[in-house]
Amino acid sequence: MRIAVLGAGSLGTIAGAYIAAGGQDVELIDVYQAHVDALNQSGAKITGTTDFHTKVKAITPDDMSGTYDLVLLLTKQLYNDSVLQNLLPFLGDDSVVLSLQNGIPEEKVASIVGRERVIAGSVEFGATFLEPGVSKLTTEYGHFKSYAFQIGELNGERTERIRRIKAILDLVGGTHISDNLVGTKWSKLLVNNAFSGLSAALNTEFGGVLDHEVSVVSAAHIADETIKVGHANGVTFAKMNGFDMASLEIQSEEDLPERVQTLRSFMKSSRLLKASMLQDLEKKRKTEIDYINGVVPRLAEGKGILTPYNDMVVQLVKQAEANQSVPDFDVNIRFFEKLNQ
Repeated sequence: MRIAVLGAGSLGTIAGAYIAAGGQDVELIDVYQAHVDALNQSGAKITGTTDFHTKVKAITPDDMSGTYDLVLLLTKQLYNDSVLQNLLPFLGDDSVVLSLQNGIPEEKVASIVGRERVIAGSVEFGATFLEPGVSKLTTEYGHFKSYAFQIGELNGERTERIRRIKAILDLVGGTHISDNLVGTKWSKLLVNNAFSGLSAALNTEFGGVLDHEVSVVSAAHIADETIKVGHANGVTFAKMNGFDMASLEIQSEEDLPERVQTLRSFMKSSRLLKASMLQDLEKKRKTEIDYINGVVPRLAEGKGILTPYNDMVVQLVKQAEANQSVPDFDVNIRFFEKLNQ
């Protein structure tokens, strides 16, 4: 099987490295020439909660050739139109595009490459890009090896091809097949909204969100808004790492302390993670905020559900984008203090 990791950033470098070390024919594809050069010259180096180094093959999109049997799609949704159109000539009739992007992009991906080619997935580990050729694993290594991915057919079937893809991804970390793919993606969206969104809006790691009373309470409200909007749109949230994500819904204010404690326990293994959106702000790049926290207010329209916490995250991240600045925690936390009153 010929495999492409399309978007070999922090996550893609880790995935590609372990797949290559497992003896698979894989190419890491990225537009960042210095990164591609470093990967080819020195190999992929994974630091953080592990120490791993292996040879890989890396190319830029201009050097793509032949047909890929499996494409791990890890580029940002911002660029899906151009990225997927450029990918089409390198797909065969039986090629599979595994969407591992944040948010819920599968319908868009399917509209370009064909629904029959699409399998959806959720990345359940965190990473930070340190420098060309080097990625930092920020999830505890044991957790990473147990829960790295969830994948599933769009129709929920357990097919032979999805079992083959699971075997490849198991080379990276624990991979689980979901028969409720939409619910899986929404569960991941919930975590991204509550922690990646606040990480970017406040300029902190996930641990910083968990440790401050105002931000962790805000995370609980963001999770609650996401669940309520998901339910209003017919979503049944899938379990994540065996945990019932829908149980985070807040029915009354008396539920809040328990929800906060649950979040602190559930997210303990991800304390070191810094949102990729925050990394984008640091590099003065546009973020995926419209495809993460922005999904909730958009799908709340006409449903009679208020989403002030997700709205605030979107507002603050877009303000930082416009100013090409990085948020100030002490300044932005005050906006959430007012919401919590």
